[in-house]
Amino acid sequence: MSYTALYRKWRPASFRDVKGQDHIVQTLKNQISAGRIGHAYLFCGTRGTGKTSIAKIFARAVNCENPQDGSPCNECGICRGIASGSSMNVVEIDAASNNGVENIREIREQVQYPPTEGKYRVYIIDEVHMLSTGAFNALLKTLEEPPSYVIFILATTEVNKIPITVLSRCQRYDFKRIGIETVSSRLKELTTAEGIPAEDRALAYIARAADGSMRDALSLLDQCVAFHYGSLLTYDNVLEVLGAADSTVFSGLLRGVAAGQARECIRKLEELVNQGRELGQMVTDFIWYLRNLLLLKTAEDAEDMLEISEDNLKLLREETELVDGDTLMRYIRVLSELSGQLRYAPQKRVLVEMALIRLAKPQMEQNMDAVIQRLDALEERLEAGEGVLSPEQWSGLAARLGSVPGSADAGRDPQGALAEPGAGGPRQVTIPKAQLEDLELIRRDWGRIVRELGGSIRPSFRDTVVEPGGEGCLCIVFSGEDSYAIGSRPTVLGSLEDYVREHYGKEIYFKVRRKEAGESMNTIYVSDEELKSAIHMDIQVDD
Repeated sequence: MSYTALYRKWRPASFRDVKGQDHIVQTLKNQISAGRIGHAYLFCGTRGTGKTSIAKIFARAVNCENPQDGSPCNECGICRGIASGSSMNVVEIDAASNNGVENIREIREQVQYPPTEGKYRVYIIDEVHMLSTGAFNALLKTLEEPPSYVIFILATTEVNKIPITVLSRCQRYDFKRIGIETVSSRLKELTTAEGIPAEDRALAYIARAADGSMRDALSLLDQCVAFHYGSLLTYDNVLEVLGAADSTVFSGLLRGVAAGQARECIRKLEELVNQGRELGQMVTDFIWYLRNLLLLKTAEDAEDMLEISEDNLKLLREETELVDGDTLMRYIRVLSELSGQLRYAPQKRVLVEMALIRLAKPQMEQNMDAVIQRLDALEERLEAGEGVLSPEQWSGLAARLGSVPGSADAGRDPQGALAEPGAGGPRQVTIPKAQLEDLELIRRDWGRIVRELGGSIRPSFRDTVVEPGGEGCLCIVFSGEDSYAIGSRPTVLGSLEDYVREHYGKEIYFKVRRKEAGESMNTIYVSDEELKSAIHMDIQVDD
């Protein structure tokens, strides 16, 4: 006996076998039970989501001699005849190869004759969007007022191509993509019934690769099982058959890109090519990896939305500190463009190499995303105390600004901003030790705090200075009127206080003020204890 593919062997035979389309199944069952059956239905949705399967089940159910809760019994003669394809009550038409006016005329002639057995004649027209304009027009009258014993079920993957005149005559049902967990559960059920040993992790990857299509998942499972027949189907086996890469590969690529190591990224890509990995699939999986990282970095309770293992989740948490959200979105945009180009590209490897270099070396690009990323990198270097200019260059710049020559830190205030030309020496102010500790804590990380808050806060807080504001309070000084208007909003200050509370465990309140004309912002703050200690050390008593 010839082998039957899994997606054909395990096609749903009743409504209870349909997975992931509960809203449609329940509606159709209620219609059958109540006898409120329509004359025209439109099933639309992506491939492999159950449109044709449900249409065939519905055709058996409306003709079944002993329906059970709206489902066919699959035991009576009519059900068996429809299932075997010998019944004249159900006519299945492929509109891709029967899309002319003459084909629709044949249907119009056939519907004049009532069924010889059962209650209804059911016409299932698959890929109905392929019908010509003339065929649609020929179908309209019959579709609107068919005989009482005729039901039309139209199925399509491109509902946007269906004329509005047809849509208005049908009950429309949208089939959604089947969730990864539902597909994975179904695969586990089938492998158990077939006696196929398989790891849950392997089945989960197949389910994700199917992209919401149950038929695609069963086809991929068939392919993997055939390659490793008689042995345990492991996660590595699935990656090998599908030409995919493990998540650790994407982790290495991301770290190389974030560190600007283009050579390391090219070396990892060469390893993938030598292993026979499919580059289009690799780029798609890398985009998905970055998407998970972006969700984990920006969304609350993102762990519930990520269908990954605990080990991979731990790795992602570590990598959220490598890049910010804006940079991640740039990576995804570049790779998404690449994914579209790879489909018909003769030199896929060259395009992937160019994309990785673009990601790792934003200075090679002139678009706005790359410029912003380069500015962010410069800011991080400044905040970390790394000089962008050499000591000699700093000395020359300081001399031109009127500061003390010969110092790499000349002309800079304690928070890294250039001091005003001609300003006098820094003023020293004494504050309680607790206030000084809060001030130093926030001042040290002020640039990173503003950058991570992002949004409208980031540009408005670019030239701000933090100063003591009293017990448990800090004051933010703005140099511009527009920046002050944004920064003084209660919602902005509230989000800033929430961030400090969450990341530092401190209850610090913020207030704001505008910088006064001619005001120097290079004040040095010391604690009162340090001042007393210094006085005791330096004081001398003459006899």
